Amino acid sequence: MTASDRVVLALGGAGTVGSGIVKALLEKGFRVAVISRDGNRLEKLKNFVPASTRDKLYTLVGNVGTEEGAETAKASLLKSVGKVTDIVSSLGFSWWQGGPPHTQTLKELNHVLETLLLSTFTSWKAFFPLVKDNPNGTYTFITGGAGERLLMPGTGFLTLGAAGSLAFCQVVRSEYPDIPCKVNEIKINMGVAMPERMGPGYVSHLDVGEAVASVVERRNSSHKVFCVSSPADLKTIILEGKV
Repeated sequence: MTASDRVVLALGGAGTVGSGIVKALLEKGFRVAVISRDGNRLEKLKNFVPASTRDKLYTLVGNVGTEEGAETAKASLLKSVGKVTDIVSSLGFSWWQGGPPHTQTLKELNHVLETLLLSTFTSWKAFFPLVKDNPNGTYTFITGGAGERLLMPGTGFLTLGAAGSLAFCQVVRSEYPDIPCKVNEIKINMGVAMPERMGPGYVSHLDVGEAVASVVERRNSSHKVFCVSSPADLKTIILEGKV
């Protein structure tokens, strides 16, 4: 099966991290589908990827953050592209700094959990059945190190949400030890930004995209966690497929 025969669903593909992944996958010859609640972000994504690859990009307005919305989006997606062979999940936001927990509301905590954890679950529940029995299929989670420690004062809810995502990936690896589909996690312990907004402690979303696309393309590992703590780690993934 060549890249052109594979259809990758990039969950969160219209975001900063996701856009770099979508671009890299398209440049490798994959067909890529992206679902977003925001049609404007989908238009920006279309303008961001190279014009020569846009005929392989499928976009759909939908909400994968609820069970009903994810199932509706799945039906529309399959009607449009026919099949999904690979999934990359980079849902959520990369930063939250609303203040210490006692200053926050339950509504805000629910918002953070819905964005970082619950949408990861609802989309997994809907789309995982499309690839789980396919030995040539992949499901790749993109997570971050924010769930392992408080990054700075006022970021506690980010830690809670990110920790939930890390725990969900641990559950998946343990609950599904023998599935044919290749399930992996790429944990980025750095900030991710576009090249023009780079700073100390950040990596480019383009480099992240190239590394993720390499793991998807090779599909030679499963139930692995690839940890990225420096730009060199991304290069290692690209060149060798392991860190």
